[in-house]
Amino acid sequence: MKNLKHLIYTVVLVAFFSLPIACKAQTVSGKSTPLVPDEQGWISLLDGKTLSGWMTFDPHAWSVDDDGLLVGKGNRSHLFSPNTYRNMEYRAEVKLNHKGNSGMYFRAQLGRGWPKGYESQVENTSSDPQRTGSLYNFVKIGEQLIEDDTWWTQHIIAIGNRIIIKVNNKVVVDFVDEKNTWTEGHLAVQQHDPGSVVHYRKIEVRPLPDDAAVAKAIAVEDTPSLK
Repeated sequence: MKNLKHLIYTVVLVAFFSLPIACKAQTVSGKSTPLVPDEQGWISLLDGKTLSGWMTFDPHAWSVDDDGLLVGKGNRSHLFSPNTYRNMEYRAEVKLNHKGNSGMYFRAQLGRGWPKGYESQVENTSSDPQRTGSLYNFVKIGEQLIEDDTWWTQHIIAIGNRIIIKVNNKVVVDFVDEKNTWTEGHLAVQQHDPGSVVHYRKIEVRPLPDDAAVAKAIAVEDTPSLK
């Protein structure tokens, strides 16, 4: 079964990445981050040196520090991926300060202000009652799952209208959006306000095929609850 899943994934991966992908947009000069998948199909969206490969209307809020971490601080801003995605897995390693607020958007529409699209909340101790792991305004988590100033992993799986969110490998949201509110769009990360300081040290995406059954066969190995 494992070999069969690997074969299915390899065939789908080759077909998917044979399609033309536009990745010219970037926030700084130089080469954009190569969209090259690893053996499991994950693509790193950070090069650890620049903001290359990202788009933003407000570059003032973002930088890469000496440790190669993406840092957001200052006024509201969002970094958008140049490519759009329908079915995908999207994960990041995140650290947030006390009373800080951030978010991981997916199927988001490119634009100024608060993006239209799904948001997986990144927020532990601010005044917003929707805590880390919430699917913002769809599934609300009121419990604080993560301590301030500690690293954690947030992992989103979107297949059709089913959305799963994992925090430190634990499923905290498994939601079916009967309205199919957002079907395709960009990935984005958020810098919420001047009091927030967020660090991202890894941001990855694994594009999945449009066929829900094939997409599930790929994602289920890391997330058995997809069965």
